Amino acid sequence: MLTPPDPGSEAGRESPSPAAGALLFCRAAPADVRPVAGLLRARLHLAPAGPEWSVLVPDGTPWTRAGEPVDRVLAGWATALAVGAPWPVLALWWDPDHSGYLLASGFHRGVGYVWLADGTPVGEDEAMRTFAARLGLDPVLDVRSLEPLTRADPAADADDRLRVLLAILTRAGLTAPRGLTPGASAASLSAAARALPDAETVEWPGRSVAVRAEVAPEGGSLAARVLAAAHLAAGLPLTLWGLRRRSAGLTAAGAVLLVHGALGLVRELRRPLD
Repeated sequence: MLTPPDPGSEAGRESPSPAAGALLFCRAAPADVRPVAGLLRARLHLAPAGPEWSVLVPDGTPWTRAGEPVDRVLAGWATALAVGAPWPVLALWWDPDHSGYLLASGFHRGVGYVWLADGTPVGEDEAMRTFAARLGLDPVLDVRSLEPLTRADPAADADDRLRVLLAILTRAGLTAPRGLTPGASAASLSAAARALPDAETVEWPGRSVAVRAEVAPEGGSLAARVLAAAHLAAGLPLTLWGLRRRSAGLTAAGAVLLVHGALGLVRELRRPLD
């Protein structure tokens, strides 16, 4: 039987809320996440989440268009944060009807899983195994711990599943800070993030600041130019697709790729090749 964390513990459940919420865990230090997170053009709280991880908490609801599902927004954000970065991004999200996660890493297709509000699994078992492999989890012990998440259990609802997932990921060095609990409202998450001793707020710094931060005189490389061009090539269709679907998350992901690609090309073309 799936055993959720003790409700009386730090990882336990707060009072149920009908509001949606979301958390973004990046397998990198806050200093590495900060410049990329700023390009999402959203107000976010950034804090350490273990020795190898950081967490980003949207300041309020993480979607900007009325009626857009939280999972679509978070998929776009996770993709934007992970593409071209040497670290993966794990997005956890929940709303009154279901909860789930998405793992984004580089140009790989995101892998995730979804549960209905009562905990009924609606994902594919193979997705859980792929998730474990991409995070470098133990292929036997950790996968065995994840398998109950794919089975029906009337004692564990969707938010319980996410809490168990986080408990398992402590083996990979991820530790969710106090108050950042699946099932909490967006307002509660924002308040908890602001109260963390090492938290900082990340916002879009403005185009001119971003350009100054990206353009530097050191020598460049052909590989960096190719990567910048790849960002541009991927960003344009993703942005157009997001605009057609009126998806803020997908549009943001495409916009971040375009900015990364454009700034990267400007930076690399101003440098002599090594």
